[in-house]
Amino acid sequence: MVNGADVSQPGPRVALISHSTTPRGGHVHTIGLAEALHRAGDRVYLVALGDPAKGLYRSVDVPHTVVRGPARAGTTLTERTLAGIELLAAGLAERIGEFDVLHAQDCIAARAALAARARTGAPVPVLRTAHHVDDFTTPVLVDCQRRAVTEPDRVLVVSEQWRRILATDFGVSTTIVPNGVDTGRFPPATPEATHALRERVGARERFLLLAVGGIEPRKGTVHAFRALARLRSEGLDPVLAIVGGHSFQDFAPYRDAALVELPGLGLQLGRDVVELGTVSDAELGCWYEAADALCYPSTAEGFGLVAIEAMGLGLPVVASDLPVFREHLIDDVDALLPAVGDDHALAAALRRIVTDAELRARLATSGRLSAGRFTWENSADVHRGIYRELVPAPA
Repeated sequence: MVNGADVSQPGPRVALISHSTTPRGGHVHTIGLAEALHRAGDRVYLVALGDPAKGLYRSVDVPHTVVRGPARAGTTLTERTLAGIELLAAGLAERIGEFDVLHAQDCIAARAALAARARTGAPVPVLRTAHHVDDFTTPVLVDCQRRAVTEPDRVLVVSEQWRRILATDFGVSTTIVPNGVDTGRFPPATPEATHALRERVGARERFLLLAVGGIEPRKGTVHAFRALARLRSEGLDPVLAIVGGHSFQDFAPYRDAALVELPGLGLQLGRDVVELGTVSDAELGCWYEAADALCYPSTAEGFGLVAIEAMGLGLPVVASDLPVFREHLIDDVDALLPAVGDDHALAAALRRIVTDAELRARLATSGRLSAGRFTWENSADVHRGIYRELVPAPA
């Protein structure tokens, strides 16, 4: 029995649908959930937009299909979004009879699932997980996002903060199903491998701060740069290594403006700030092991998988006091949570991390314990019950 359900009986056939194959939070969630369900014997299938020749960003045992995504070059975000919805909807419509539940993990996936159902007339429920709501500004994208929240048959969220936001802003009642973390997917990092990574970014003798997610507004990157400059002015000399950054959206203007600030801050690109781009899962795990602390001053998050992932691997975390972080982290216990967007507060927290080895050890120990509460097996159990509510077993 799982959540009161008899798992010896075949459960619903579930399509987990993602708009991307890149290692960002929503897709990492989708794969983690799919793997946990698959291991438990559930009938789950993964569908994602991307490059069929490249496949998913890491190998999985879950049955899956990668639908060719829209062209990126020379297109606007609105054009890519609408094209992505159409391509994904067409792919789903071809196979919709194979599924009992369409579980969309983002705005594009939700709109595609709804469109596939409408054009085929298939009596399949559409479930949506809203990890967060993007700050779209064009009328087409604002309406697209609204419909992706209000039209599915049921909506899940990953935190209390987003339950409140969707209730207030969209009038939608939601169910909270927390994320899981699977640090076991990272192969063990050898001392030789971690040493090589530190050498690569010039951190042989310097303190290594790791940032994950690229240079983006939501990741608070400019605040990290300004805080780093303050540490430099005090005689401290950490290096900030930034991994990730591939996104459906185009953050090039923000990235360019942020990098332009570096010389005026007394920082040098390639020495004090090193961009590493998208890395493999194996390399990401190695960066977690190589770094001395995670610098994650986000200004908005749906859940913050990166922080929990880092904690699970024993890396002390400096994040920000977002409501979503405060739901599962305690400042100065699991992590340091300086005020959102406050360069001075972030610099003070980073100063403590850089200079206090006992603090780092304490946060690492507490962080591992806190991260252990979030497993994909627990998340899969809750999802399984919801799927069976949407598609009751025959009497």
